[in-house]
Amino acid sequence: MKQLKPFQLTYVAKDSGLLREALHDWGISKRTLASVKYSGGQILVNGNEVTVRHVLEKDDAVTVIFPNEELGEGLIPEAGPLQIVYEDEALLIVDKPPLQNTIPSREHPAGSLANIVANHFEVNEIPATLHIATRLDRDTSGLVCIAKNRHIHHMLSMQQKGNMMKRRYDAFAHGKFAEQKFVITEPIGRKDTSIIEREVRQDGQFAETEVEVLQEFDGFTHVELGLNTGRTHQIRVHLSHIGHPLLGDDLYGGKRSEISRQALHCKSLELVHPVSGEPISFTSPLKEDMEQLIYAKR
Repeated sequence: MKQLKPFQLTYVAKDSGLLREALHDWGISKRTLASVKYSGGQILVNGNEVTVRHVLEKDDAVTVIFPNEELGEGLIPEAGPLQIVYEDEALLIVDKPPLQNTIPSREHPAGSLANIVANHFEVNEIPATLHIATRLDRDTSGLVCIAKNRHIHHMLSMQQKGNMMKRRYDAFAHGKFAEQKFVITEPIGRKDTSIIEREVRQDGQFAETEVEVLQEFDGFTHVELGLNTGRTHQIRVHLSHIGHPLLGDDLYGGKRSEISRQALHCKSLELVHPVSGEPISFTSPLKEDMEQLIYAKR
């Protein structure tokens, strides 16, 4: 998808008033306005460049031209397979395979989803860096939402805070569940003895996970999960806390005898498009290793 021109949005003033206040009402943050002002963007009213102190009249057309963004020096574009589910000038939705980092790490500096998306932007001359709105752990497969500029990322963050972005997951968890449908509401925080591991702790952040049993197998249960909050390792910590760790999740008590990675897959994503305002949704089928585990148990 070639995208040579800078990203821009046009709004229509509903009433007269100060431009700065209208921009705030349209969801444009102070940080974004600063980047527009100092990094090469523009604000036009009826085609004429103005400052945020401009006084709008009803039905004025306000165009915000966002500055082009450049990839950080530490992110090296790298060719590789990229399963694009959806793409437009604002968003990129991809289906991440298991055992791939979302961003580079010290242990895995190359081959991450971010490296490959950076290459996609470079090859297609898309003047953007990537802002990952829904990050997945290395083992977890499925849908990842990426914003193409700072403003769109801010809009998506506001949706997440307002619980307007919905993600649902398929998971295989050890044992059989006593209830078929329930909600886990337990605070999550960093474990004192680890920089990676999280745990349920009373001084942690509020976290809520919806759980629904789909099917029981010998030794594990296929469950569907919904996130009402987005804490690090939330599903893994919550399921481990109630005695049903994910298959393959040896960090939180799961066994790797059945599968070599945590059996977790982001199956669906629903959000409001940050430009059009229309609801959009995407789905991803189970990956082969999880499918094969089901077939083996039937």
